[in-house]
Amino acid sequence: MNSQSKLNPASKTNLWLLWLFFLGYSTVFGQTNHTISGTITDQNNGETIFGATVFLKGTSIGGVTNEYGFYSITAPAGEYTLNISYMGYKDVNLQINLNQDTKRDVELTEFTAELDEVIVKAEGVERAILRKPQMSVAKLNIGTVKQMPVVLGEVDVLKSLQMLPGVTNNGEGTGGFHVRGGAQDQNLVLLDEAIIYNTSHMFGFFSVFNADAIKDVKLYKGGIPARFGGRVSSVLDIRQKDGNSKNFGLTGGIGLISSRLTAEGPVFGDKGSFLVSGRRSYVDLILKAAGEENSVSFYDLNLKTNYNINQNNKLFLSGYFGRDAFKLGNSFDSSYGNTSGNLRWNHIFNDRLFSNLSAIWSTYDYDLEFAQDEFEWVSSITNYNLKYDFKYYFSDALTLDFGANGLFYDFDPGQIKPTAETSPINALKLDPKRALEGGVYLNAEYKITDKLTTQLGLRYSAFSRLGGQPISEYANGQPVVYNSRLGIYERGEEIGETNFSKSDAIKTFTNFEPRVSLAYLLNENSSVKAGFSRTAQYIHLLSNTSSVTPLDVWTPSGPFIKPQLSNQYAVGYFQNFADKKYSLEVETYYKTVDNRIDYIDGSELIGQNNIETEILNGEMRAYGLEFLLRKNKGNLKGWIAYTLSKSEQRTLGGSAGGPGINNGEWYNAVFDRTHDISISGSYRLNDQWSFGANMVFQTGRPVTYPNGQYEYEGLSIASYADRNSDRLPAYHRMDVSLNYKPKKYKNKRFKGEWVLSVYNLYHRKNAASISFGQNLETGANQATRTAIFGIVPSLTYNFKF
Repeated sequence: MNSQSKLNPASKTNLWLLWLFFLGYSTVFGQTNHTISGTITDQNNGETIFGATVFLKGTSIGGVTNEYGFYSITAPAGEYTLNISYMGYKDVNLQINLNQDTKRDVELTEFTAELDEVIVKAEGVERAILRKPQMSVAKLNIGTVKQMPVVLGEVDVLKSLQMLPGVTNNGEGTGGFHVRGGAQDQNLVLLDEAIIYNTSHMFGFFSVFNADAIKDVKLYKGGIPARFGGRVSSVLDIRQKDGNSKNFGLTGGIGLISSRLTAEGPVFGDKGSFLVSGRRSYVDLILKAAGEENSVSFYDLNLKTNYNINQNNKLFLSGYFGRDAFKLGNSFDSSYGNTSGNLRWNHIFNDRLFSNLSAIWSTYDYDLEFAQDEFEWVSSITNYNLKYDFKYYFSDALTLDFGANGLFYDFDPGQIKPTAETSPINALKLDPKRALEGGVYLNAEYKITDKLTTQLGLRYSAFSRLGGQPISEYANGQPVVYNSRLGIYERGEEIGETNFSKSDAIKTFTNFEPRVSLAYLLNENSSVKAGFSRTAQYIHLLSNTSSVTPLDVWTPSGPFIKPQLSNQYAVGYFQNFADKKYSLEVETYYKTVDNRIDYIDGSELIGQNNIETEILNGEMRAYGLEFLLRKNKGNLKGWIAYTLSKSEQRTLGGSAGGPGINNGEWYNAVFDRTHDISISGSYRLNDQWSFGANMVFQTGRPVTYPNGQYEYEGLSIASYADRNSDRLPAYHRMDVSLNYKPKKYKNKRFKGEWVLSVYNLYHRKNAASISFGQNLETGANQATRTAIFGIVPSLTYNFKF
């Protein structure tokens, strides 16, 4: 046996990072270097700009601004031209003499509609996309989102993302979204760092994100940076505007279904700014005026303010409040919503070290009231998150990100409350659950040569299911058992329970989550990239429906539910061509997920205290090929996106015995789409008129159809095929929009715009579901297709003052 012990993966990663550290050290101190740093903002409103490219012309030295507009560049002493660029803004070129460490804040000016399009080059942005090893990222400019046709007149961030490759919905009228064959609960959705658990208003017709309050939208489909943890499919990182620090302004819109208003302006003199943005639907008011007893409505409110303590310290306070209400006559009421808040402190230690400390609170809850039976059902999930992130610009070649966070969960699975003394329903409260999740991470981005850049990241996560409730014990340790006589899975035999105090840790899990990526620049217009990431997810969404609903319940990992663990591999080719007028992105990926739960036939999730008796542990795999061709310049802009993919699940019987689901064979995941084609375009005819169009085609969603029937005591009972072995008809539609801006007058601050949109132009009745039953009059079997939308026109007036 070799006397030398082998290094484990974690030790190897640490050696790599140490090697990179010394390489960066020699780069810095082998010659006289100085650093220029600062913040990039919008000259018109003072908003910081995330992702602006900053580099020294004639060199390969440069970088991009972080989430708060901060940049730092280190280079040998000398005279340079500092170039700052961002898509949609005029380039800024500054002559600098880098003979000492320098701080330089820069304001960028946005291009106006009257300027010639050919001037908008933003070469630095395109160069950064090619050079940076980060891949599998979808980034949308809010201006682009607002140009796309919408449903019911409401601009929608999520529906815009679903026009990009690798991102789909689960049909019309459904909430949530799916990324690269993953489930909706595998997406980490953040609004100013706060977790959003339900992204939908009105059961999926609208998203909770008001575009007037949003500054930046970034979706990580793979290669998730080490600073993010807790989900295995994607991270949607959405940042709110800070508020106009130069002038007071109003922005809003009046539509057929809802209206919105945003106010922003400076506060504390020139020390800060504020933003207040609200939306409300008025379908309920229209129905009430028409004498209708049914009702549906939503509202949301975005708040944010900031205060500059001094040049190196800044405080932010942001919040979100959203609520939906649904009423069905006098028999049923439902309300649900998200609430979040975040207090952040940005601190610049010096020209190379930037930090952000955040204290975050987030909750999602729902309330159902049944008037006829005189009871209500309430449930919620609340979390408290403390995180501290650092970014150290060690040298031009080496940048380090590191930090830690602790996240406390409080799960209330549900309780029944009688609403009257005459209620026949007894009070019931399911056992609450508590958990603690923590993580530390280190990420290094190192420029090995002018052509080759690598990113190495390591995250260590830990999760503890905390006590405070009893845990059931089952015969032979099996919460689910297979009944071979009936050929079904049943609840295991409960033989007792173990009580845990709040100070106990019922079950603890730990995981190392390495991430690595490479980018190789083939030439100034093309590059290839490759990446691998391992991620862990410790909480699970309990839902045996095909889409997110307000009734869904989250539960933590524990004695019977293991954390989901994912490995994803990706390779991509990226090119800008025709003088960077067009860009092409091609990526292929392969992803596996262990410990993905699935539900036994006939499972009951609502009001279930022991959810482990309704599920089996399985695995997932997804793989695909994505194409994205963009036209970036000119009066006609847009893209063509195509995804060829497969998403499957396999669930064996395991300790429960039996064949598992579908006899232990791989079967289609409910969100599998073989083909997904999206075409989106906008055309600016002149300063007053512009047009937009979307075209979508998707393979139908997998479903389970009956394949036979039998008679039992005079009743006709259906038997069903293997799970998800059939599909709904293909989904396709076309949307168009027309934008009209009245002529502007000099010195007139008020600006208006009319937007006419037609959703589903050719009135395609896409099937949301197909149900099977028996005609009571004829006795014949029949299938019924349910469609949510036909053609939907809308008219909206947007204004800005």
